[in-house]
Amino acid sequence: MLNLTNIGETQSCSPNGNRAIPREDQIMLNEEKSYIAGFLDGDGCVMAQLVKHKDYIFGFQVRVSVVFYQKSNHQEILSWLKSMLKVGYIRQRNDGMTEYTIVGLKEVKEVLLLLYPFLRLKKVLAQEVLKLIQNYPEKITPKELVRLSKLVDNTAKFTYSKKRTNTSESVKAFLKEHNLFPVETESQARTA
Repeated sequence: MLNLTNIGETQSCSPNGNRAIPREDQIMLNEEKSYIAGFLDGDGCVMAQLVKHKDYIFGFQVRVSVVFYQKSNHQEILSWLKSMLKVGYIRQRNDGMTEYTIVGLKEVKEVLLLLYPFLRLKKVLAQEVLKLIQNYPEKITPKELVRLSKLVDNTAKFTYSKKRTNTSESVKAFLKEHNLFPVETESQARTA
């Protein structure tokens, strides 16, 4: 007997009586990882952004995120994704879309490492974001912020954002304006 489910639904029990929905101590199946990676490739995005805010010491913060999108009348699939990945939040937008968003270095790293082997379209972008996360220092200095902002710029060539205004040049301008720009020695400037 076949138990057919709608896309995004999971059978409550498999034919042998075991749970199909993983418990916290169970490992996600490769088929589930593959499905989620395909969803991310098609209806999701991986982002690295420079977020400007007046309360940030150096004017900007680097933010990484993974976002899945779906029309609000099909948002149950996003709830399933959240139950599988166990991080992030879901929000309904005013335009009839719903987003499942995962933000943060640790959380994004875990999700990207989990899905990376199964990604196709966003594999190189995921690799760039993982490189940025790997290079994130424990303590941000103006010099580190400039270095990270250049890594964020590298990820932009893989996205379709038309409104991107915060770049490494914006970070440098802010730091110079506020006399926070890292002073480089002549030899450091030649090697940069």
